Amino acid sequence: MSRYVFASESVGEGHPDKVADTISDAILDAVLRIDPHSRVAAETFVKSNQVVVGGEITIPSLQDAKTGSTRPLDEVINLSKVVRDAIREIGYVNDDDVFHADKVFITNLLTTQSPDIAQGVDAKKAKGKKTAEQGAGDQGIVFGYATDETSELLPAPIVFAHRLGRKLTEIRKSGKVKWLRPDAKSQVSVEYVNGKPTRIVNVVVSTQHTAEVDHATIEKFIIENVVKKVLPKKLLDKNTEYLVNPTGRFVVGGPQGDTGLTGRKIIVDTYGGAGRHGGGAFSGKDPSKVDRSAAYLGRWVAKNIVAAKLAKRAEVQFAYAIGHPAPVSVYVDTFGTGTVSDEIVLQAALQVFSFKPADIISQLDLKRPIYSKTTNYGHFGKDDPDLTWERTDKVDALLKAVRKLSA
Repeated sequence: MSRYVFASESVGEGHPDKVADTISDAILDAVLRIDPHSRVAAETFVKSNQVVVGGEITIPSLQDAKTGSTRPLDEVINLSKVVRDAIREIGYVNDDDVFHADKVFITNLLTTQSPDIAQGVDAKKAKGKKTAEQGAGDQGIVFGYATDETSELLPAPIVFAHRLGRKLTEIRKSGKVKWLRPDAKSQVSVEYVNGKPTRIVNVVVSTQHTAEVDHATIEKFIIENVVKKVLPKKLLDKNTEYLVNPTGRFVVGGPQGDTGLTGRKIIVDTYGGAGRHGGGAFSGKDPSKVDRSAAYLGRWVAKNIVAAKLAKRAEVQFAYAIGHPAPVSVYVDTFGTGTVSDEIVLQAALQVFSFKPADIISQLDLKRPIYSKTTNYGHFGKDDPDLTWERTDKVDALLKAVRKLSA
């Protein structure tokens, strides 16, 4: 019998790193509404009452075809409004918030994309470039993962951790519990027996709160109205440990208490550590960046493999070279759970899906302002038709390809 415990964490919208991600994706969506062909790499830093936005934005429709000059971004986007609206939606609007939607100071360090990078991505010839096809915006490796242990086809620990965060945010934003504040974290440890989740060993929830509420009130409320409302009752038992605000106090939070940076919660964004990660962050990046778009493709491929019951678990890894129009490697691992060989699954996937950067964008219809929907509680597992990588629409095609390859 194989027995082990695996834990994953999630963070709330008011966590400093998620504040930064939220701002970056809000900027991305605002730019894509102007021109879906825009190139965006928006990075955000938050601390105390400061917001610093940097990176590169190029909006083709704002460029003069003859001179190549570009209208200033501030002429078409009210960056301050985008940033403040994003912070306001999170909930930093209380009178005693140091980090407050209407009071933060915003520094704009955005410039245009490097022409050297742009020529590698653009679907046209350039000196030294070996092809006129659209290439990857950078080198890098990406992973996609799926498992049949939950209905979301995601690992149970990260699904449960996200559920806690969503519920906590839902209660806070309802206004019914006045002492809840935006910053929060959750963590769930799950015991597995022979590869299946059998019980929840412990649950950790830390939530920012107002100064006047006592710890006992917070602890009781979180256990009864958050934990026991969203986690499967059959996995909770008398030995499950509940750790609520284990420091005893969490009044100073958000960017007042800690710095926040875009892209620092990549494991929260993906598979909670159960599936591997290539290292590239998602938020603030347009779909020409394979860090983001190819990771979405990887999830789409892996999810369809598991949904087709070709495997109980599947991981896809592939790699790119900057400016090159096709992956330099593709690999599938079903961890010994496949109904056919991994080689057949790989060949079927290569027949059904295109891994070229330009094709990823078209297959998943990624040039749309949908990215603020992805920022919080994971980029995967959500039931939203805009998040096209969650479709299981290639099951029949995969099965057909496998039958032919196996004949």
